[in-house]
Amino acid sequence: MSDSSPAVPDPTSSNDTPTPRRRLRPGERREQILHALAAMLEQPGAERITTAALARQLAVSEAALYRHFASKAQMFEALIDFIEHSVFTLVRQIVDHPGDADGARRAAQIVAMVLQFAERNPGMVRVMVGDALVFENERLQQRMNLFFDKLEATLRQCLRPAAQAERAAAPTTQAQVRATALCDLIRGRLQRYARSGFRRMPTEHLDATLALLL
Repeated sequence: MSDSSPAVPDPTSSNDTPTPRRRLRPGERREQILHALAAMLEQPGAERITTAALARQLAVSEAALYRHFASKAQMFEALIDFIEHSVFTLVRQIVDHPGDADGARRAAQIVAMVLQFAERNPGMVRVMVGDALVFENERLQQRMNLFFDKLEATLRQCLRPAAQAERAAAPTTQAQVRATALCDLIRGRLQRYARSGFRRMPTEHLDATLALLL
């Protein structure tokens, strides 16, 4: 006669074994924190983000954040590091490109590259224009100011040979005026992009605008 009693589950069955949590590789949690912060900066009203809100976004404790960053200011410094490295690596590629010695064209390419970077990284735009830094340490805003100062100096270096080729009466001054105007254009387009909720693209009608300035 067959045994009609119900089968007893095997305690070693894989269905009852808890799935082990994947071990994070070194630096992965840090990257997750920065990605989450950048994503939160893309949202409306994200000018001030608390560590409590960031921890909730990542489903971790605030203490877990502080194991990777000593402060929220250090998180923003890491975002600024990313901005500086990304932009100026591409700037060097444009400036050092052997196939194009036209300074005005190089300056236009730099402007377009910075604005394209902004389109791809809207959360970073709030850092670049300072919206996300208003309530943070003053040195963060100073770093972004130095970023634009360095960008303007690079544009001036590109434009000075063009002013000399045009036999301008004061080529250095002309190059400085144009470089300042281009930097003001970048800042203005970034501000508009952020203020519009990232709807007005910073590269809108860019070629025609650069033709007027250069």
